[in-house]
Amino acid sequence: MHTKLFGTSILALTLAAILSAACARSSENPGTTGTTGTGVGVRVSQIDMGRSLNADKKINDNTESFKPNDTIYASIATAGSAATATLKARWTYQDGQVVNESTQAIAPAGDARTEFHISKPDGWPTGKYKLEVFLNGSSAATKDFEVAR
Repeated sequence: MHTKLFGTSILALTLAAILSAACARSSENPGTTGTTGTGVGVRVSQIDMGRSLNADKKINDNTESFKPNDTIYASIATAGSAATATLKARWTYQDGQVVNESTQAIAPAGDARTEFHISKPDGWPTGKYKLEVFLNGSSAATKDFEVAR
């Protein structure tokens, strides 16, 4: 009886040690929730949108409402470092139609900004749009915006 109890105790302690080590490792690289995502050592921390950019690639006039003839800028903030990472911006119209998609390679060494923009000389149709940002192929953040007259 004591041998069986001793064996069960050893098994329970071993499992506890394994689970403790696994939990400690997972907290080093937390998963993502909400509208931000992670890559290898880098994550998307924010999307800002507007009609113009400053020299540091930050939005000059933050807005989520645009006119049909506006150039629409997105400033993607990333945090962390990576020797190489890929950001992709997918812009879609309210019916899910992709209106533009472009990709940029980045190599951030700390907080950084990457700029994407779209324009349409004959004007954007009015309605709701969405920008989805992918980091290394995984959806990392989204931002809704609209075009109105």
